[in-house]
Amino acid sequence: MTTETTEAGSTETGTTEIRPAAVEVHDVHKWYGAHRVLDGVELTVRPGEVTVILGPSGSGKSTLLRVINHLEKPEVGYVSVNGEPIGVRRHGKRSKMGVPPADGWGRLKELSERVILGQRSQIGFVFQNFNLFPHLTALDNVAAAPVATGKLTKSKAQELAHELLGRVGLADKVGAYPRQLSGGQQQRVAIARALALRPGVILFDEPTSALDPELVGDVLAVIKDLATSGTTLIIVTHEIGFAREVADRVVFIDGGRIVEQGLPDEVLDHPKHERTRDFLSKVL
Repeated sequence: MTTETTEAGSTETGTTEIRPAAVEVHDVHKWYGAHRVLDGVELTVRPGEVTVILGPSGSGKSTLLRVINHLEKPEVGYVSVNGEPIGVRRHGKRSKMGVPPADGWGRLKELSERVILGQRSQIGFVFQNFNLFPHLTALDNVAAAPVATGKLTKSKAQELAHELLGRVGLADKVGAYPRQLSGGQQQRVAIARALALRPGVILFDEPTSALDPELVGDVLAVIKDLATSGTTLIIVTHEIGFAREVADRVVFIDGGRIVEQGLPDEVLDHPKHERTRDFLSKVL
């Protein structure tokens, strides 16, 4: 049975087909004071691809995710999703041959916060520490963003929230508050919340790092399900076995630079760079 589309991507039932996005990171540099956190990062993620980012603490992994959805503004470079720059507007025009002018795209002008918030609705973000609203139930945490952005009415958003909480195995927890849920359950609510805006890409920043070991499996199982659904995922994690299982591509970052990237068996089993080999020898 088909349903009538009421707005881009949504249907009368509140369900949706997520359109996976392409993500491009263009020569991104980021400093904190005198410390260079990202040093000329170039990365392309194809629609529907699962990219896992590995690296030691302080290597710039989490900062890169925050730059992708413009929670952090790069000093140099920019990020685009489906060809649209995030957080900035480019000056300059392409030539007839499609080649950028000599100075790249010229200066980048920051967009208004209202426009940036709209762009972020295309990019789901699952944080290490859940970041749920403590005064809202699981259902209302998931339904809040579609209502706030005007994408769905409250009733349709709640219908979608019921569906998504069922998808992550929490159909019986819709009325629970975050304090009544385990860490693993809170993280699964956070994943459902990220899905509620039907983003083209979802970013995961070490989604199991704040969990007790016995709770990790349930969260990883939900992410594995997403990985087989065609959604574009970019995942920062220390779970090497998980990376081997779900990734289409593994990226190793150190010192704010991409040192190595490739298929999981290439990077994890036959790394070419000495720094990658040293890192893996300590975590495998």
